[in-house]
Amino acid sequence: QVQLVESGGGAVHPGGSLRLSCAASGFAFDRYAIGWFRQAPGKEREGVSCQGNSVGITYYSDSVKGRFTISRDNAKNTMYLQMNNLKPEDTAVYYCGTPEWCSYFTMGPSDYLGQGTQVTVSS
Repeated sequence: QVQLVESGGGAVHPGGSLRLSCAASGFAFDRYAIGWFRQAPGKEREGVSCQGNSVGITYYSDSVKGRFTISRDNAKNTMYLQMNNLKPEDTAVYYCGTPEWCSYFTMGPSDYLGQGTQVTVSS
């Protein structure tokens, strides 16, 4: 069955960096769009970034554009989210998934999500 396991979360000061990883199994990873979602306390889950299964299609929400970078290693069935210049408003549980669609302008929800990894940004 589909399994997604996130790692790499933690607590950092504003301006710090973290790299999230997501190990995927149970499906043809290289054929699917990949994405990262997050949910802050009291807020709805939001799509942060996605990358299509073909080269060139990448989406970032306005709140993370220029600071986060998504990538994938199809040989390792793993996706990553490099997060730089973190801000307190980035504090959330981050989930990896397979968005129903990924375009330059938007990303869809995911039927599958991992268990999540906590990212806390505070001084």
